[in-house]
Amino acid sequence: MAEQVSVLPAVSSGGHITEHKRGGLGELAATAICGNDITSSCLYVSALAILAAGAWAPLALLGVAGVLFLFRSIYGEVVGALPLNGGAYNALLNTTSKWLASMAACLTLLSYMATAVISSLEAMHYLESFLHGLVKLPLIGPPVAGLWNGIWSGLMSIGPLAAVLPAEPHFPVFFFTLVVLAVFMGLTVLGISESARVAIFIFITHMVTLTVLLVIGLLALLNGGMDVFRANLAAPLPEATNGLVWLAIFFGFSAAMLGISGFESSSNFVEEQAEGVFPKTLRNMWIAVSVFNPAMAFLALALVPIVATPGGADTIVMHEESLLSHMGMIAGGQTFGPWLASLISLDAALVLNGAVLTSFVGVSGLVRRMTLDRVLPQFLLKQNRRGSTHRIIVAFFLLSASVLFITGGDLRALAGVYTLSFLAVMMLFGFGNILLKVRRARLPRPEHAPWLAVIGGILAVMAGLVGNVMLHPEYTRVFLGYFVPTALVVGIMLSRIGLLRVLLFFVHEVSESIGNLTEDLTARFLRKIDEINSQQIVFFTRGDNAAMLHEAMQYVRNNEHTNRMKVVTVVREGEEAPPGLEVDLEFLDRVYPDIDVEFVVLEGTFGPELIHELAKRWNIPPNFMFIGSPGDHFLYGLAELGGVRLIV
Repeated sequence: MAEQVSVLPAVSSGGHITEHKRGGLGELAATAICGNDITSSCLYVSALAILAAGAWAPLALLGVAGVLFLFRSIYGEVVGALPLNGGAYNALLNTTSKWLASMAACLTLLSYMATAVISSLEAMHYLESFLHGLVKLPLIGPPVAGLWNGIWSGLMSIGPLAAVLPAEPHFPVFFFTLVVLAVFMGLTVLGISESARVAIFIFITHMVTLTVLLVIGLLALLNGGMDVFRANLAAPLPEATNGLVWLAIFFGFSAAMLGISGFESSSNFVEEQAEGVFPKTLRNMWIAVSVFNPAMAFLALALVPIVATPGGADTIVMHEESLLSHMGMIAGGQTFGPWLASLISLDAALVLNGAVLTSFVGVSGLVRRMTLDRVLPQFLLKQNRRGSTHRIIVAFFLLSASVLFITGGDLRALAGVYTLSFLAVMMLFGFGNILLKVRRARLPRPEHAPWLAVIGGILAVMAGLVGNVMLHPEYTRVFLGYFVPTALVVGIMLSRIGLLRVLLFFVHEVSESIGNLTEDLTARFLRKIDEINSQQIVFFTRGDNAAMLHEAMQYVRNNEHTNRMKVVTVVREGEEAPPGLEVDLEFLDRVYPDIDVEFVVLEGTFGPELIHELAKRWNIPPNFMFIGSPGDHFLYGLAELGGVRLIV
């Protein structure tokens, strides 16, 4: 029997939407959260690009800025059409299978985990450099040294600490890295608005510091000349390039691709952003990277020699991990140099901590979306009084801390995970855009990425991946060492019905030998299978398109753990459902005997109000309600429907 329900429409006269997304993070807050990650790249990417490309590094970094420009439109189209958390996972989930989407999510999780550990470690190294520089500053140096020695003496007076701490004062980088991860875990548990305030302060401080360094550096060049820059232009290219300029630019481009890590973060918390903010975050990140990264590489080439001079001057190689701080020392001269170097070290520590915050915020949105789709265990969805999913945040902290202990803080081992995972995520996002164009062509979107931009962006990222593997082949082994276990966990979750059936078969086989001892286990496995399969799925259809219904049934059978499906059609008052629809469904019910198909006819208007009412009445979350691709005249954005998924 078809169910008849009256539902009031959710649109005003004239066909305009009456409810829009309200509240959320503004442009500055959202830009700061993801911008701290991507703009912190100038602290290390200039040195990496120069060591790979020599004097051609600024050109390589401009090439990376060009790639980022292409991905602005790619991300803008995908997230504009599918404005839900999850990034590449969300893009692939709505255009292909859940399995492929989950593999993209694994790569994103690895990228965030590596970012959090590397950024916190590097931040503490810079903080250590800042403290050492502070002690050497005039006027304030002696009091700071005395205070530090007094703190250390106090720690040594505590018996348990005295047994593990060295006798001489020493900054415990490893310990404070754990402290940083714990602090940002707590901050994220408090809620995203509190996190945003901290991110804004860090972001503004970082932009001001970089601007000060750039201005003072250019003034130093006007006064001191360009002799160092001319010498660097004449310096031989790095050995790996075999003296070939094009290969130097290629390797420099590949190394500089690390400078766009963080660009994907905004798409992982888009639901927390106010309406219209997301494309502005992409624009702002692109401007910052396009200006500061090439400019800092040029300034480094103009201030610091690539090759040591006869007088024994410091080189870029010697200051790879703190190049900007050393540039500040040179640009500021004897009077202002130590102060500027200390300011840059402190800023570096702050903004790298901001990148840690980006990881916690981004992973919260991604994992929550995966958990809602039953890719990860449901206990992770528990929320605290502030509305944050604290179990996800704590689990991410524990995983990051375990990586820190397993690697012993070895940055090279983490770099393999960091580089390959986030480049793979960018590439998959490009493929998600292609699938969106081909399979969801009718879905409305605020902008369209040109095909040339999509193909060019994907090929550029693939080139960066190949270049990094050529430069560091050991990265691949380390990356696989982390990716395979992560993918295995997700694979188990996606295949748990099949695994439970295997266990059930094993129990049946064993039960023939040991009698009734296994009956309880058998019953438990059956109950668990029934419990998982009891999650009902809803598919909204507008007519009697048998091919589309068949495709929807196939998708549910291949991607969802369920044996119950409601096929719902919404008609206006006084109208009837298409006459052939019920006949088609009866046929499909026979074709798919393992899925119980229930046909429901509702009177009303399809929209957010209907979705929310049905979710409450049927106890079916909106992310388990599916639709086909809507046309250009559809009145609602996908985000307004509460997470309804596109499957055909």
